[in-house]
Amino acid sequence: MIKNIVFDFGGVLTTIDTNRALSRFEALGVKNPEEYINSYCQKGPFFELENGDITAEEFCKALGNICNKEITHEEAKYAWCGFITEVHTEYLEFLQQLRPQYHLSVLSNTNPFIQSWARSPLFTPCNKSLDNYFDALFLSYQMKASKPGEEIYRKMLATGSMIAEETLFIDDSDKNLEAAAKAGIKTLKVENGEDWRDKLTQYLKGA
Repeated sequence: MIKNIVFDFGGVLTTIDTNRALSRFEALGVKNPEEYINSYCQKGPFFELENGDITAEEFCKALGNICNKEITHEEAKYAWCGFITEVHTEYLEFLQQLRPQYHLSVLSNTNPFIQSWARSPLFTPCNKSLDNYFDALFLSYQMKASKPGEEIYRKMLATGSMIAEETLFIDDSDKNLEAAAKAGIKTLKVENGEDWRDKLTQYLKGA
């Protein structure tokens, strides 16, 4: 019986566009940004930021070294937010129908730049932040662990007092879902930007 539903952020609750983020970082002065950035897991200081190994300020300094110029916090935030092209407010509102019956969480490889926007009233047109829709947020930079590493799933289950077999994880990455399944967590694959409401409803009916 499913008691906990965990959602990925980028690609599930929002539509992501990696090419737009690449373009923004390239405009800042990052040559070959694809060496650092992809849709699911970053490299170098980009990974260190999302893994919680460096702070936002330290990332700006590291990015400045790559670009050979000073990079402000707002410039870095603008580039990072290039990943997000659409927030699916209608999906988020749909989740409110599930909250009386299920514990809802987010598990995301993310960073303080994106989350400073997502966890503010600017996140949706109705002035609600990401926190308004979920019981818990499990964010890689705070947990100091990243998907698809096993540690982040173990930490999530322990911190959230969740039983793996009672937990459903929804993501658009096969690697992330495979890792969750190895931890005993139920999984549901969706595509970037897909309207997954019917798919989730059908899954829960059969669970």
